[in-house]
Amino acid sequence: MPSSSLNMDPTVDETNTPERLWPAATAVHGHVTKAFLGYVKKKRLLMLGLLAATVVLVIIALTQGAYDIALGHLMQIFSGSAVGPADIVIWKIRLPRIVSAIMVGWGLSLSGLGIQTLLRNPLGSPFTLGISHGAAFGASAAILLLGPQIFLVTLSAFAGAMCSTVVIMILAGFKRLSPESIILAGVALTSLFMSGTVLVQYLASDTELAMVVFWTFGDVARASWTEIGVLSFVVMGVTLYLILRRWDLNAMAAGEEAARGLGVNVNRLRLVGMLAAVVMAALATAFHGVIAFVGLIAPHIARRLVGADHGLLIPFSSIIGALLLLSADTLGRVIFGSGALPVGIITSFMGAPMFLYLLIRSK
Repeated sequence: MPSSSLNMDPTVDETNTPERLWPAATAVHGHVTKAFLGYVKKKRLLMLGLLAATVVLVIIALTQGAYDIALGHLMQIFSGSAVGPADIVIWKIRLPRIVSAIMVGWGLSLSGLGIQTLLRNPLGSPFTLGISHGAAFGASAAILLLGPQIFLVTLSAFAGAMCSTVVIMILAGFKRLSPESIILAGVALTSLFMSGTVLVQYLASDTELAMVVFWTFGDVARASWTEIGVLSFVVMGVTLYLILRRWDLNAMAAGEEAARGLGVNVNRLRLVGMLAAVVMAALATAFHGVIAFVGLIAPHIARRLVGADHGLLIPFSSIIGALLLLSADTLGRVIFGSGALPVGIITSFMGAPMFLYLLIRSK
């Protein structure tokens, strides 16, 4: 067939390209793609900014305190060319404290994010649902009944947190309570566990009372490297699980019926996700005491910055939680040079106004 015949055939006409046939649709598609790439670039820059702020804060936390260390001396310590009191301060005191603050803030923020999404409750967190207070009661009871053995106290704190979780899961899954009712149930559990803790304090001796009160103050300076390693392993594993389930979490945030329509096994996702979130929060509370509001504040700040996509919410919540808790601990250590001010007190001062703001906004 002559080439002229081919040119007359519309099926092979080189001018019948999508750009020529649907110019408006192509222009819109190009505009959307460009806008999306710009959006992704902004979020990447924002994440780099938060990571840079965390690095700067780590350097400040390492150099400032009751024993100030110059930046040049700090570099010598990390290179191994300097020994002495500063070397002991960095490796034995400040570095474990900094790593603990980062991992606990990371874990609590992800726990709060998971609870808020899986229960579809914007006020959900380990603190507001009574999980932290359950751990506090378990630890207090262990100190009174079993003695100040670290392993037993930690195990009892974990058991107390899991008891609170079981009640919340039953109410959320089987009784189908509204988000507001779940928060009220958390308030009731908090009151119950706080009453139990006060009873333990009343029955305890002076030494046991001092230990119970000290444990209930959240503090990131008490954990050993072994406990830090266990918590880090769990936090990393839960983070990986949430990232792999990010699309299911997005569907869950849109509603249970929508999630089921998209093929999500809602019951299994809620059970496994809540268990992972609570194990992470329970370990953080068992090792470091009650640290309030970090799990509530960090996910909401992340939503303000990046929206509701869990592909972005998970990393942003993690870094914001770590940054918040490290900031609170560094502030308390700089103001009180001995580091005597527990970080749980500072997070309560930071979190209470935010909690009231969220209550007002959520009507």
